[in-house]
Amino acid sequence: MTAVHLPTPTLRAPARETVDVEGLERTLRERVDGEVRFDAGSRSAYSTDASNFRQVPIGVVVPRSVEAGAEAVAVCRDFSAPLLSRGGGTSLAGECTNTAVVIDWSKYCTRLLSVDRAGRTCIVEPGIVLDHLNDLLSEHDLEYGPEPATHNHCTLGGMIGNNSCGATAQRTGKVVDNIVRLEVLLYDGTRMWVGETPDDEYEQIIAGGGRRAEVYRQLRALRDEHLGQLRTRYPHIPRRVSGYNLDSLLPEKRFHVAQALVGSESTLATVLRAELMLVPRVHRRSLVVLGFDDITHAADAVPAVLEHQPIALEGIDHLLISYQQSKHLNPTALRLFPDGRGFLLVQFGGETKDEARQKVEHLVTALGRSVDGDDVTHFDDEQHEQQIWHVRESGLGATARVPGLPDTWPGWEDSAVDPARLGDYLRDLHELYDEFGFKASIYGHFGQGCVHTRIPFELTTADGITRYRQFLERAADLVASYGGSFSGEHGDGQQRGELLTKMFGDDVVRAFGQFKAIFDPDNRMNPGKVVNPYRLDEHLRLGTDFHHPAPRTHFQYPDDEGSFSRAVLRCVGVGKCRREGGGVMCPSYMVTREEEHSTRGRARLLFEMLDGTARGGAIADGWRSEAVKDALDLCLACKGCKRDCPVDVDMATYKAEFLSHHYEGRLRPRSHYAMGWLPLWAALASNAPRLVNVLAHAGPVGTFAKRLAGVDVRRDIPVFAPRTFQRWFRSRRGAIPGDRGEVVLWPDTFTNRFDPDIARAAVDVLEDAGWTVHVPDAPVCCGLTWISTGQLDVAKRVLQRTVAMLRPYLRRGMHVVGLEPSCTAVFRSDALELFPHDEDVRRLAKQTVTLSELLQEHTPGWQAPHMHRKAIVQTHCHQHAVLGFEADKAVLEAMGVDVDVLDSGCCGLAGNFGFEEGHYEVSEACAERVLLPAVRGADPGDVVLADGFSCRTQIAQGNAAGRGGMHLAELIQAGLQQQQSGAYPERQWAPRPAAPRHAAAAAATGILTAFAAATGTMWLRRRR
Repeated sequence: MTAVHLPTPTLRAPARETVDVEGLERTLRERVDGEVRFDAGSRSAYSTDASNFRQVPIGVVVPRSVEAGAEAVAVCRDFSAPLLSRGGGTSLAGECTNTAVVIDWSKYCTRLLSVDRAGRTCIVEPGIVLDHLNDLLSEHDLEYGPEPATHNHCTLGGMIGNNSCGATAQRTGKVVDNIVRLEVLLYDGTRMWVGETPDDEYEQIIAGGGRRAEVYRQLRALRDEHLGQLRTRYPHIPRRVSGYNLDSLLPEKRFHVAQALVGSESTLATVLRAELMLVPRVHRRSLVVLGFDDITHAADAVPAVLEHQPIALEGIDHLLISYQQSKHLNPTALRLFPDGRGFLLVQFGGETKDEARQKVEHLVTALGRSVDGDDVTHFDDEQHEQQIWHVRESGLGATARVPGLPDTWPGWEDSAVDPARLGDYLRDLHELYDEFGFKASIYGHFGQGCVHTRIPFELTTADGITRYRQFLERAADLVASYGGSFSGEHGDGQQRGELLTKMFGDDVVRAFGQFKAIFDPDNRMNPGKVVNPYRLDEHLRLGTDFHHPAPRTHFQYPDDEGSFSRAVLRCVGVGKCRREGGGVMCPSYMVTREEEHSTRGRARLLFEMLDGTARGGAIADGWRSEAVKDALDLCLACKGCKRDCPVDVDMATYKAEFLSHHYEGRLRPRSHYAMGWLPLWAALASNAPRLVNVLAHAGPVGTFAKRLAGVDVRRDIPVFAPRTFQRWFRSRRGAIPGDRGEVVLWPDTFTNRFDPDIARAAVDVLEDAGWTVHVPDAPVCCGLTWISTGQLDVAKRVLQRTVAMLRPYLRRGMHVVGLEPSCTAVFRSDALELFPHDEDVRRLAKQTVTLSELLQEHTPGWQAPHMHRKAIVQTHCHQHAVLGFEADKAVLEAMGVDVDVLDSGCCGLAGNFGFEEGHYEVSEACAERVLLPAVRGADPGDVVLADGFSCRTQIAQGNAAGRGGMHLAELIQAGLQQQQSGAYPERQWAPRPAAPRHAAAAAATGILTAFAAATGTMWLRRRR
């Protein structure tokens, strides 16, 4: 037999400085059908993943097709540029960050290409998201089995790169167990499908000659050289993810080259397409939660539970529960847990619920427990099961930024041992924690011995980084002593690559280097990861030179030690903001599919902005950065991330802060003077509303007004009410006494000047409930429009004047009832963050309530009017994020209303956003995702409930079959009138006036002279 030469691994690829970056960018633009981005903003957005590491890429390519991606690889080869393929970018070991050209497949290469139902296989492109794939497969009653916690935003290419698993791996195994074939492209241009290789096929490949034959010949020689060690040095446990899958080349595994490439983290080849093995869907599930004295006792019970063959078996400790409680995550679900300080979540499947339920009962009986016991909670309804799984899937975010505790970081978040030895391993791990003074939660895929945790490493001091290294080395020795794996799911990357000799020995690690050299002899594919890796304390995102400045800020960031820099550090990269649907966060990403327009991407840019000031990072111009401004431009300031993000990133606040500094002493966009100063223009316009309405809709005049105001001409100008609510209330000549007490009804600008009927309805409801209603008589404002446009000096003055006016009411303990969710949220949140030490502001935040909260929580004995109606509900995003919808739902249920709360996210108008030039398409796309189709499809008699002024405006302007939205106050008022008259007041369900209304009205009205004069005056003052 002819001897086969195995290549010797080379050193790291050339640094960015040795690559002709300008030529590379130019050629990529010429030859690649895709988006080529070498700007500072794009590079910053891809500078890190969910790990401890940071490397700013050379550039980013977003190919529009697989063939375009292949051409991008060819161009990189021509320029000898390092290359990194990236999926969802949530990796925890640093494999998705490198000084390389990043290819992001997740925007365009997202197709399901074919399905073989009989053979239970399908072929996909690498950018398709797992949940989307499984939605498409559902019509075939099939699914792709492995399901990580990031299933609603992880891509199949990323899952293949990481060898992902998830809770469902208990039933279906890892990705490596569910791969049939891969179409791969080597850096040198070799393109081929790889999979199982029986001997006859191997001989055909060798006979064909060429580079493919060379690769296969060298792979066979590598396998044969290390045959014994591949059978003995690899841990025989369910969750071995560390290292390359050289064991897949063994004869007993039919020389499966595709499986050998799974988990290689873009270090060997580029995956262009994948043929996946599918499994039948589980039709019915039943979940039981078992409580134990602590997490180690829960782990001890794992072998006994495994005998009953569950389809998922997860572990959670008491710390994870307490952390979620302190962060107000999943409150309903946490109340469902049984007694205990350690828990096992055990799920069974079956064709029927009875079958699944019987499996639960058999398990509980075998463990000597009762289904009705205090230490057991059983669910077989989908809603409660999903709530419990949300607790488990929130693990990473819940442990990342816990109030009152040091920040925690990945590093040893992914070890795995034999499930039979899991309890002993956890006891030893806790001893190691104690030795180093660490307190960390433990959870994970206990049925397969995989343990997740985040540890409070100190990554900004030399001593802290030394302890970080010492701990990881000791932890690696511990896992090796158990015959376990350093990674059970997340891969090695840079984090664990340096430690692999402790697990595999020198010979196998040397074989890893030879394996890489067969596919990538010049070491251009994701260099420095897995093989010949960067040190685990190198390229840290923080590090000993980390020193972000502490700029003067308007918001005080009370939850972040008063530091804007610390607030920006909240993002841990988990990527929940990259969901394609569900929840509110992040509407701009949902419609653009752009990393830079996700909450995570924007947080990365803000980090780089601060880092550029301190350490010469990618963005060096600080608050004046155009790159950061452009990334924030499509942020709708919906505040969805404040609620949906597991670490409570509040990008709306960060955007307002940035804009305030970016435009300090400079001329602002026209829309900031128009819509930002809405309360002033609206007050002027209300003196002659009929004239203003005529002029605003008078063809060329209205168009000119919109252009002058920076408003998209496709938007209609809202209609001013003939009489404001405040004037109407004054005409009543005093409040009507009630026996409940006194409340202040807040006359926000939108309700007061555009929709006064809503406030009148609220007065009727409050007085019927027994409250004495007071309404401020003077022009008042919460400052919202100045906040959203970053005019924070003005916003603070407005708020201070408002608080002074409300002071007598607040100090008497009166509630302030808000009708417009965005304005109410200012009182509950923004005001407190601007003035955290002002006691009257604290009172305002505490005493401000929504109408539903007042009726539900502060009006005991109030009887809601009963009415038989169906309502589709568009929850305002600020209500979702700050106020909550629970009280509204309770009121509606008490009224007997059949409620359908749309999972539509932000309506897309979002204050001034949807009216500004350049935002129309994104605004409409947000609305067309769920909201407008639902409104068009509603029955004529259904109520469209939308408390938010923006939401009602978007509905009215969205060609929604002539439908208008109504406020909860109007619905309750209609119920009261129906009780009195015995008939529904049908006028309540009629559409709103055809001309919609919104904040842009004031800026696009007949007060153009005043607006122009004010703008000119401001500009002159700034020039001086």
